[in-house]
Amino acid sequence: MTEPLRIAIVGFGEIARRQHVPAIARTAGAALIAVADPVRSSPDLPHFRDLQALLRDRPEIDAVALCTPPQLRREQAAAALAAGKHVLLEKPPGAAVSELAPLAAAAHAAGRTLFASWHSRFAPAVEPARTLLAGRNITKVTITWKEDVRVWHPGQAWIFEPGGFGVFDPGINALSILTRILREPVFAKSAELMFPSNRAAPIAAELELSDQNGLPVHAAFDFRQTGPQTWEIHCETDAGPVALLKGGRQLRDGGQLIVDAEKEEYPALYRHFLALTADGKSDVDLAPLQLVADSFMLGRRHVVEAFED
Repeated sequence: MTEPLRIAIVGFGEIARRQHVPAIARTAGAALIAVADPVRSSPDLPHFRDLQALLRDRPEIDAVALCTPPQLRREQAAAALAAGKHVLLEKPPGAAVSELAPLAAAAHAAGRTLFASWHSRFAPAVEPARTLLAGRNITKVTITWKEDVRVWHPGQAWIFEPGGFGVFDPGINALSILTRILREPVFAKSAELMFPSNRAAPIAAELELSDQNGLPVHAAFDFRQTGPQTWEIHCETDAGPVALLKGGRQLRDGGQLIVDAEKEEYPALYRHFLALTADGKSDVDLAPLQLVADSFMLGRRHVVEAFED
């Protein structure tokens, strides 16, 4: 019988508790055996204050899932790879695009897996949408990705710090889906970025993107949404409209609902991680992160009202 992949979670915040813990528990061939976090918050698992203590005291661990803020991940991933561990990076995989190539090279040299895990790509309607759109001529794409930061990131000041991404933390989920379902690579043309007067990262953004054939793609991201949350991608095609709704849980082809499933992103993500480690491969697609970086580079900054959590 094959031994399970022994995984430790580093950074035991909301996303780790809500998604990673139950996903690992439901993944055959995976076992969560430790947590590293400055705050002891999991009475049922061995706890370590930081990654260094974890690597020193639990050398039998096979892999780490880094769920820390992106500003910390490069150094942590490098240390884990140097210790011979496979590494799963929560999204976004780092605070800068240039951080990832050296990590991928280190993973290859160590014979270990590095997985930049774009969890929204594993939503149940994404692959059916990709297959459907492969046979269509797409003429326009409109993305609306709006949610309430107070609901999804309560008290998480790091998200509005440099390298914290602001509204691009959820917005990059939409970009990860976009870059999966389109046949051609897309690039940023312009961006309008709304920065609260007291914060270092944007709270809203409007992007204009395109591909080499001139496909117009408009994306609207906003962290100030209240009430119902909006995570939608609408494609106009030569055979009628195609819509990905509810963050990739639903797919509509014209008036027909063809996918309507529960979001099982993280179990699927961990199954992919296990397959990568078994095959000795890595999966580090930087296209969504590059679009965010280019949007910051091209973006026009607008100062808006202060944000208080």
